[in-house]
Amino acid sequence: MIAGKHALVTGGGAGIGKAIALSLAQAGIAVTICGRRKEPLDAVAREHKGIHPIVADVTDEAAMTNLFAEAEKARGPIDIVVANAGMSGSSPAHRTSLADWQHTIAVNMTGSFLTVKPALAGMTARKSGRIVFVASTAGLKGYAYVAPYVAAKHGVVGLMRALATELARTGVTVNAVCPGFVETEMLEESVKRIVEKTGRSVEQARASLSATNPQGRFIQPQEVAAAVLWLCSEEAGSITGQAISLSGGETW
Repeated sequence: MIAGKHALVTGGGAGIGKAIALSLAQAGIAVTICGRRKEPLDAVAREHKGIHPIVADVTDEAAMTNLFAEAEKARGPIDIVVANAGMSGSSPAHRTSLADWQHTIAVNMTGSFLTVKPALAGMTARKSGRIVFVASTAGLKGYAYVAPYVAAKHGVVGLMRALATELARTGVTVNAVCPGFVETEMLEESVKRIVEKTGRSVEQARASLSATNPQGRFIQPQEVAAAVLWLCSEEAGSITGQAISLSGGETW
């Protein structure tokens, strides 16, 4: 039974993170969400009484340490960690500044590490826990014009596999879900960038992105949330070290 557990979901104020937080809360899990902006977090928390918001930046180690201390004092040990916070930009590799590269790596990869690090000692001691990274098909293949994002998500998948091996005998499972293009605010930002840089219409831009999915559609946030919920269940206790592609057959 996962009801009564305590989960942390980063980037919980919108998109995939919001869908995951609501799905876990509806399953009876106490959910702590975090992000950098208070207003979106509060809005999600108003949708379910089981969700508690805390403002924190995943790239700040001290902030994440404090987040765990505050959340566990209020609601008990964190049993589930969903490292979802992320961001993406777009430019040819030769035009990518070092600052953009470092920021993308910091949020997507280093932020994932700083999200799970405070949980490891407690989960190991309790011989129980679930860690799920929200990666991307960009962690399984390459895409043009998003080199920092692809590198970061490959790093997240590598981190997942390292931790899964390290924790295999502890009762803690570590996995990643790797969605293709998901119909979220981040997708709309990608569409906007394509329109601005290519002159294509919104419809054309959306079609070019959905075409990467052999099913010819965008993944829905609820589909990602359902996969995460299953990985957190007792029934998924033997599933660890897996990068699960949610892409309509684009990758496997």
